[in-house]
Amino acid sequence: MHIGIPAEIRSGETRVAATPETVKKYTAKGVHKVLVQLGAGAGASIPDSAYQEAGAMIVTDVAELYAQSQIVLKVRGPESGELAMMRKDAVLLGLLSPHQKDGVDALKQHGLTAFAMEKLPRISRAQNMDVLSSQANIAGYKAVIVAANIYQKFFPMLMTAAGTVKAARVLVLGAGVAGLQAIATAKRLGAVVEAFDVRPAVKEQVESLGAKFVEVPLSDEEKAQAETAGGYAAEMSDDYKRRQGELVHERAISADIIITTALIPGRPAPVLIKEETVQAMKQGSVIVDMAVEAGGNCPLSELDKNVIKHGVHLIGMANLPGLVAADASTLYARNLMNFLNLMLDQENDALKIDRSDEIIAGTLLCAGGNVIGKE
Repeated sequence: MHIGIPAEIRSGETRVAATPETVKKYTAKGVHKVLVQLGAGAGASIPDSAYQEAGAMIVTDVAELYAQSQIVLKVRGPESGELAMMRKDAVLLGLLSPHQKDGVDALKQHGLTAFAMEKLPRISRAQNMDVLSSQANIAGYKAVIVAANIYQKFFPMLMTAAGTVKAARVLVLGAGVAGLQAIATAKRLGAVVEAFDVRPAVKEQVESLGAKFVEVPLSDEEKAQAETAGGYAAEMSDDYKRRQGELVHERAISADIIITTALIPGRPAPVLIKEETVQAMKQGSVIVDMAVEAGGNCPLSELDKNVIKHGVHLIGMANLPGLVAADASTLYARNLMNFLNLMLDQENDALKIDRSDEIIAGTLLCAGGNVIGKE
């Protein structure tokens, strides 16, 4: 059994799907070869020599790597050129954007068995495989660091001989994994932090980090609808959105930095910061729109660009974890390894795909030319 680790070719993608640590563990589990493309770890500061010392074979020709690999581990879904080189019987693991029909259809037509790590069930047994959480945690941290670099004032309150400098006010919209890490990081930097989320259940977590929870009053019916079975924020009623918009506008114009993290799987990101809110914000304020790849929580954000509009800095970096590539790759590689361990059959030197396991079944995107759960 051979595992292939190609270099990521998507623009700006610096992460890699395996590290010397996980390579060593794969070989210890009986994997015959782990093939790593030359330079695959360069963006994450991992030299080829480190992979070789861990037992990997460095391959210069990516076509050869794909031809030999029964299992392919990637960060992002394959581009068309990569897909053409992959074996028809290959098993692919990665962030495969399961809500993007064209990409899923391409995987299906190639006949791959593909596991989209975004589809991993949110259950306790799957926590050490949860790539969305591990990467969102890093993104939340980096969002605040990027904002601090752009913002032209201090984060903490400072008492100096020249006078007192007020602490920055940070508003975090969305208190999932990324939002909670953003809150914790902003607090460590000394900011005054407020957070908003449609889910009342996260209030205790927000307050435990020292932030003030800002909430829209909810009816019992709205409370029941605010969270999906998977733990994500749900789409709310038009009346709720109106009340939410008024509250967010009020808090946003008082903020110096806004971190937006609100996403609804499979749907465009909800608009939380309207243009009139941006116009009313303080000059020099900063918005980090972490939902920009899904259309953005602010319609003025631009994908992978930092722009200034109405005197406000709008940061639209889609791949924040890629700015912390070494640690992001370490955590991502461990997530994939923990998932793959469910299927590695060392005794028979094969991959055992047990669809009765809810983790495997829930993550399986396509197999045998069919999109699982769709056809």
